[in-house]
Amino acid sequence: MTIFTNTFGLAMRNFTTWPQMPDPQALIDYAARAEALGFDSVWVWDHILLGVDPPFPIIDSLTLLSAVAARTRTIKLGTGVLVLPLRNPVVLAKELSSLDLIAGGRLLLGMASGWYKREFDAVGVPFHERGRIMERNLEILRRLWTEDQVNGEYPPHLLRGSNMAPKPAPLPPILIGGYVDRVLKRAALNGGWLTYFYTPASFAQSWAKVCGFAEAVGRDPATLLNANQLAIYVGASRQAVEPAMTEWLGQEWDYASWSQSTKDSAVIGTVEDCVAQLRAQLAAGVQKLILIPYRYQPDQVEIIARDIIPRLQE
Repeated sequence: MTIFTNTFGLAMRNFTTWPQMPDPQALIDYAARAEALGFDSVWVWDHILLGVDPPFPIIDSLTLLSAVAARTRTIKLGTGVLVLPLRNPVVLAKELSSLDLIAGGRLLLGMASGWYKREFDAVGVPFHERGRIMERNLEILRRLWTEDQVNGEYPPHLLRGSNMAPKPAPLPPILIGGYVDRVLKRAALNGGWLTYFYTPASFAQSWAKVCGFAEAVGRDPATLLNANQLAIYVGASRQAVEPAMTEWLGQEWDYASWSQSTKDSAVIGTVEDCVAQLRAQLAAGVQKLILIPYRYQPDQVEIIARDIIPRLQE
């Protein structure tokens, strides 16, 4: 059984703000350093197109994780989140199983239905059908990974004696990203929930719903996994870092109007301040904290590893 409780991941900056471009070698080095510092996982963002003027340059999530897999040995590799409806599910099943095998079973799959209509239009996927497509693609992935031969019609995907090998064993954990009740129910059915910028109170409220949905279908909530992605800036005082953090949170991050994600979830202040705020997240039921260091600064990564995580693990 995969254990998430009291584990700490680190977000990677595979998207940037124009005109800066992502640096592939720096990203791979960043992941290797995260492994050396003891983070349990690194997490990449996923888009094909993002933004118009200016755009947000982004390196493909799975391509980057493949490179990281080759440079690392123990750190887990997460997608936070993979926009599942944008991908051909049969091709994706092969890509993900291959990546997980190359990485030695280290893949963690955060998946969501997406929100950026312009991206769906460009790829040719009906935006308003993304929930149905998400469910279909999840079923195709699971069947190809668990059945010897798959027969089934999922238009336009006609599976006839489809045998995908090799298969990932065990299956990578799947966490569903999103906020509304139908998505929380999907999370309960698929094994876990990944959220973004939730305060402890908001997290506890939604996690209770996920557990309730699991119980309603006879699934033990204790088997479910969860994670919360949170921005963090450690400094001399809250007053010293709050203005810069607020500016950054307004420049590069979105907050879905139909969710409880908020800038107020940001973890800021002294080491003691940040430890207290993160302990509140753990007390609310968060199992895995995925930390997004202020502007991905190396000194912030070092401080988090040296001064924050050990105190949370005590």
